[in-house]
Amino acid sequence: MSLLVVGLSHRSAPVSVLERAALTRETQARLVHDTLAAEPATEAAVLATCNRIELYADVDKFHAGVAELSTLLARHSGVGRDELTPYLYVHYEDRAVHHLFSVACGLDSMVVGEGQILGQIKDALALGQELHTAGRLLNDLFQQALRVGKRAHSETGIDKAGQSLVTFGLEQLAEGAAVTDWAAGKRALVIGAGSMSSLAAATLARAGVAHVAVANRTLERARRLARILTEPGAPGAPGFTASAVEMAGVDEELARADVVVSCTGATGLVLTVDAIRAALAGRKEAPGPCGTAPGPCAAAPGGTQARTDVRLALLDLAMPRDIDAAAHRLEGVRLVDIETLAEASADAPMAADVDQVRSIVSDEVAAFGAAQRAAHITPTVVALRTMAADVVAGEMARLNGRLPDLDDKQRAEITQTVRRVVDKLLHAPTVRVKELASTPGGAGYADALRELFDLDPQAVAAVSRADTRADRHTTARESA
Repeated sequence: MSLLVVGLSHRSAPVSVLERAALTRETQARLVHDTLAAEPATEAAVLATCNRIELYADVDKFHAGVAELSTLLARHSGVGRDELTPYLYVHYEDRAVHHLFSVACGLDSMVVGEGQILGQIKDALALGQELHTAGRLLNDLFQQALRVGKRAHSETGIDKAGQSLVTFGLEQLAEGAAVTDWAAGKRALVIGAGSMSSLAAATLARAGVAHVAVANRTLERARRLARILTEPGAPGAPGFTASAVEMAGVDEELARADVVVSCTGATGLVLTVDAIRAALAGRKEAPGPCGTAPGPCAAAPGGTQARTDVRLALLDLAMPRDIDAAAHRLEGVRLVDIETLAEASADAPMAADVDQVRSIVSDEVAAFGAAQRAAHITPTVVALRTMAADVVAGEMARLNGRLPDLDDKQRAEITQTVRRVVDKLLHAPTVRVKELASTPGGAGYADALRELFDLDPQAVAAVSRADTRADRHTTARESA
């Protein structure tokens, strides 16, 4: 296995660098195509989220691979290589597998245990399959990562170690009050209609907001999300409503909103500080939380002191950011963004289940490595058995020439006997070599087998190509 990952995340780079290095889907496609065009790589996939960018590749040269992948990341992200390099991390072979499995389980997330990363890994795999840049290794790797992540969430309480980024962000906005108490009766604006925005809208509805307005560049997607939020069985409380607005109507909706969550793929600001200032200036203040004029209430439900001087709460989950960072200087505005969440999550408590998940990851990494090493020798074993079958067929043809008077029954019996002898001679060594090949350093057994039996390398390669085509057909069926 020659798996290499080069990347940067919230753990290695400041948000300002991550923000500049963010990749659009089109840029991701160009990145993996250019990676395949580079000499060291034969497969490529990119995992790009709001707080990580990672390029995975199957390479035949480690140092050349690191240099090439680093250069490509810098070129496509628009951040100079000299500036980007100090923030990059590199993982190779089993360490690369361990890293992705840890990411899939939420151990490397900004909020430990969050489950959104599984959907993002699935998207990365789907893009690699769509572009035909993910071959046998990366298909196996990403599919197994998804299974490991699901196993961690089903067998442990890792979910309790953290929440989704949306929930965590809302908790920061609530500043110590219960989110349900803080959100009750509020009017929310969600900008974007992708997976993260949809989660935000559902979370707000579940928390008790009175209305969610969804704004999106494609109005039909906004309408679809608004319909889903108000369907029977949806998370909203009785009386909850939702609506869709065009992006041109965001400023008007902003003037009525109490809380805004934005997560789009825009490359520029969606909400400028001037737009936010204008929205605040044009709004009519609603009664305070105690039913009086605007102003602080003595205490929030449950005895928690609540801040009521916040007129507009902003949660920016986009990378690069959607909301002007200068908005936090406006009176009556509270802004929480990815950078704020990174600082807050550093002090988040770790659950005991984290140790159990780490154990699962270690076991799964060992199993994946053994399976990959065993699979590496399978084409050689198949080629050996094919050669043995050809030898049997050749000898039987010679026997038929020497003993033409044999009847069909006799000839069939001799053929079966010879085949049994060959199978018995090959059984023990082929089973044993598969076992040995699954151990660390076992890749050399395939080379030894080819050398000992003088196997044609082209025959082995032909089996490998056939296996790869079969794997792709299986992957396509599983994805359908």
